[in-house]
Amino acid sequence: MSLAPGPDLIAIPGPSPVPARVLNAAHRASPDIYADDLAQVNLQVMAQLKRLAGTRANLAPYIGNGHAGWEAASANMFAPGDLALVLTSGHFGLSWAEMTEGLGVTVERLDFGALAPDPARLAARLAQDPQGRIRAVMVCQTDTASATLADIRAIRAAMGDHPALLVVDAIASLGCAPMRMDDWGVDVLIAASQKGLMCPPGTVFVWFSDRAAARGRTSLTSPWWDWHLRAGSDALWRWWGGTPPVQQIFALSEALTMILDEEGLEATWARHDRLARATWAAVDAWSVGGGIHLSVADPAARACSVTAVTLPGADALRAWVTRECGVTLGVGLGAPDPSGALRIAHMGHTNAGVLLGTLGAIEAGLTALGIPHGTGALEAAAASIARSAGTADGGRH
Repeated sequence: MSLAPGPDLIAIPGPSPVPARVLNAAHRASPDIYADDLAQVNLQVMAQLKRLAGTRANLAPYIGNGHAGWEAASANMFAPGDLALVLTSGHFGLSWAEMTEGLGVTVERLDFGALAPDPARLAARLAQDPQGRIRAVMVCQTDTASATLADIRAIRAAMGDHPALLVVDAIASLGCAPMRMDDWGVDVLIAASQKGLMCPPGTVFVWFSDRAAARGRTSLTSPWWDWHLRAGSDALWRWWGGTPPVQQIFALSEALTMILDEEGLEATWARHDRLARATWAAVDAWSVGGGIHLSVADPAARACSVTAVTLPGADALRAWVTRECGVTLGVGLGAPDPSGALRIAHMGHTNAGVLLGTLGAIEAGLTALGIPHGTGALEAAAASIARSAGTADGGRH
């Protein structure tokens, strides 16, 4: 007899759980897409997205996933043969570099393994480029596979007066971790709907500074990817390159209202930070006397939206908690031994009760499968939540 029947707990790093009220907002027939009402909702969503990113910069939305956002940005920034410097800290940074290279862009990788990027190494590399051949520095704020967190402010500072654009993939971090695009000097920011934004997959957003816009069109800038045609358009179809994703616009409006106007953005960041710290406390307790450990050793370099764990027997554990408890955990994507690693997501529409249920299911699975682990994990997670309840910002913001 399984205990899985009942609500599913999805703890994978995207698509993340969608709130019922967001699904309800999307559950409607399409209105007249040529009338003003939908166009006004779309403009409100664009303004909300700029608030979320901390920017007054230009914004181009696309129908697609995060990979589409990567290509949209590259098609507007580069001509074939241009040089891009990609800071890689795991699977998604490497994938981004490979995709960019496939467009005919010359890509140099500054690889940090599964560690967060080192600003000093970046500064040293840029010092070797006095001619400014490097057109852009590209980095994932959170690499969803390794669960690292890049220090975007430090990376910007390390760039000094080098003319390269700073391009940030915030797909797994926007709405979960602080992002202040204008204050931090980010030129291009990429995010998608299916993670911290608490919406179904299918829409991606590229914010770009006037400095990035000034580079103009290249041979890679097809009419579909051209961000100039979309940003600030006076026609709804122009924003989306054709028929708009009507239901997604309504879903985004509801989700962004929840984040920005109800919970509040800084409170949302703090919630994610507190849930991450509770997860780390549980894994630290499990690590005593066994082979379990957090994949990112430095707490300052850990993402607050997803935690990567090295865990012998992870594949069997994931299967057990799904079958017996109705909990879905992330695969060990990009890990040296994927079968011995997993990821616990705590992003978007989630709270302490959901997290403690997920950790409890993992504890049950470890016990049932005889995987060596320390004791007191749930107590440690609960104590972490209790301690952080008295802090205004969760301790890191």
